[in-house]
Amino acid sequence: MALFHLVRHADHGLIGRVLAGRMAGVGLDGHGPAQARRLARHFAAQGVDAVHASPLERTMQTAQPIAAACGAPLHSAEPLLELDFGDWTGRSFAELDGQPDWHLWNGARSQTRPPGGETMVAVQARACGFINDLAAARPDGRFVLVSHADVIRAVIAYYLGTPIDLFLRVEVSPASVSVLSMDGWTPRLLGINHAPAVDDAAANDAAPDASNRSAAP
Repeated sequence: MALFHLVRHADHGLIGRVLAGRMAGVGLDGHGPAQARRLARHFAAQGVDAVHASPLERTMQTAQPIAAACGAPLHSAEPLLELDFGDWTGRSFAELDGQPDWHLWNGARSQTRPPGGETMVAVQARACGFINDLAAARPDGRFVLVSHADVIRAVIAYYLGTPIDLFLRVEVSPASVSVLSMDGWTPRLLGINHAPAVDDAAANDAAPDASNRSAAP
């Protein structure tokens, strides 16, 4: 049985404000680095054979500590790349929310595409094709795939047999883990949107350094 851990990248400063898409230079910040370290601890003892990540900065920064903790090779994987949002890339959600084509896109993704961008069906085909190829090549492999929310939702929808127009009903949070098994050609979703537990070390990661704080006036 092949096992796939589908990981969304950790936090960056544009989440919820700007449609980052394939913008260059969008790296982890805020809680992101601590979330990546938490993921690394989560996977450290799980016998991971390889880590594959979208080549964007935020996904590679999430994947690097996971691969290091597991002693597993890290591969850049174009099929896991974020959806190409075309002309919408870099625009604020507040701006997009006033556009009819944005609402049509989010209500009927099987029939529409971002202007100058990629269809959701194409994203689903490339990501699921990549997973199927890995499962065929390593039927007992254990993989971590670090990607993006819409890519992971598309994968989950495919293996559940759910219409892609309904995939926004699935929550995929930053630094979350969803788990897919492939036994031959029988897929099973073993978990969706799991957040690794915050242990003491992770709490220390997130806590400010008291030595750098000045006393309150």
